[in-house]
Amino acid sequence: MTLRSLFVDFNSYIASVEQEDNPRLRGRPIAVSPVIAPTGCCIAASVEAKTFGVKTGSLVRDAKRLCPDITIVEARPSLYVAWHRRLMAAIERAVPIAKVHSIDEAACELIGRQCKRENAVDLARQVKREVAAAAPNGAIRCSIGIAPNHWLAKTGTDMQKPDGLVVIEQKDLPGILHTLELTDLCGISHSMQARLHEVGIDTVAQLTAASRHTLRCAWGGIEGERMWALLRGQWLPERETQRGSVGHSHVLEPALRTPRGARAVLTKLLVKVAMRLRSYGLMAGALSIRIRFLGVEHRFEHDVAFDPTDDSRALLHRMNEALDRAAPRRGGLPFPRLKPLSVSVTLHRVLPRTASSGSLFDDHRRGEALSALLDGVNARFGNNTLYFGGMHGALGAAPMRIPFTRVPELEHEEDHELWLTAMNQARVLAEAEHRRFEQERAVRIARVKKPVARPSSDRPSA
Repeated sequence: MTLRSLFVDFNSYIASVEQEDNPRLRGRPIAVSPVIAPTGCCIAASVEAKTFGVKTGSLVRDAKRLCPDITIVEARPSLYVAWHRRLMAAIERAVPIAKVHSIDEAACELIGRQCKRENAVDLARQVKREVAAAAPNGAIRCSIGIAPNHWLAKTGTDMQKPDGLVVIEQKDLPGILHTLELTDLCGISHSMQARLHEVGIDTVAQLTAASRHTLRCAWGGIEGERMWALLRGQWLPERETQRGSVGHSHVLEPALRTPRGARAVLTKLLVKVAMRLRSYGLMAGALSIRIRFLGVEHRFEHDVAFDPTDDSRALLHRMNEALDRAAPRRGGLPFPRLKPLSVSVTLHRVLPRTASSGSLFDDHRRGEALSALLDGVNARFGNNTLYFGGMHGALGAAPMRIPFTRVPELEHEEDHELWLTAMNQARVLAEAEHRRFEQERAVRIARVKKPVARPSSDRPSA
């Protein structure tokens, strides 16, 4: 009875949801991108697309080169969150979920008779049946790993895809892992792999044979000892994590790659971050701003510290003050000759609201009251019903994204759909009217400047 974890990993989750929702996409190679443009990035690829080499992180143009028949689908984050909730409920009809690791992963703890191999396998098959009932079109499938701990069970889900079921018992260790590459193991990135190479570990076999001290040196601390124990099937309690920062980033659409557009998006991102911060009951004492520019490696980086606050207005003041100080002109950006490509804002030095007494020299109560009012109105009528004027030019930008390590809160991130649609329609009509006016004006100017035909200088002879 060495089995204690059942781990569920949905295969090509985001792409599979699109296929489940659209019959025309089933069985075909597809990729999902937030922006339908050659320079867009694929955030997901279907099982069929992966056979051509398309993967998460591929550019849209590269995906089309690898697979000419691929269909690029624009991302719909709210749909993926809705399906996440439906699928988590399906799993819980079979077995309680101990922890949701991400939008497409969940860990379940086995107890009592469930720890026996045959019972655990029956439970995994029941999970698959519940998933199939929740997604009857067959596009959404999951791989399940069963092992002595969550880390090994998660590793098992990657060993057989799609629709796999892998059992790793204590007696199978460590040999069953030796066919894997170091980077196949959760927690070993390419940079961590380089550090392992430095201590003479080039294969998983060498990793499993290494001493506890060697792994502690390679990881630079207790994480190395945890890895040593997990590789041997030991059950370790979940680490208590404390949120250290809250942030958002966004790649700018071509129309927003201007100082005014970039600052509007930064304003929207910071307002979203501040709203999340307040929803967690936290305050922040530092702000980081990052701006990448098109075609160059150089970027703008600025960090500023201040008394802890969660007031959107105060945070916006700090950000705009930093940008104005670094830019040649007020309202602009640093490096004005370069086009901004992406922007990000992150709040650091995070602490619980109850741990801060506020500034002694600043009346922060009015700002907090205004932020609370905005949150209340937007929670009732939809995000951005009330908003700061600085983000007006970017209301349709920076929509909700699906992070890899958490499930986004729809009520904090999703814009009011009907209102945003109306705003977008109004903007399109205004832009069309502006273009019509400019075209008519150009025609009038051309008519005025058209040279008048002069009579011929050749006169008939007498």
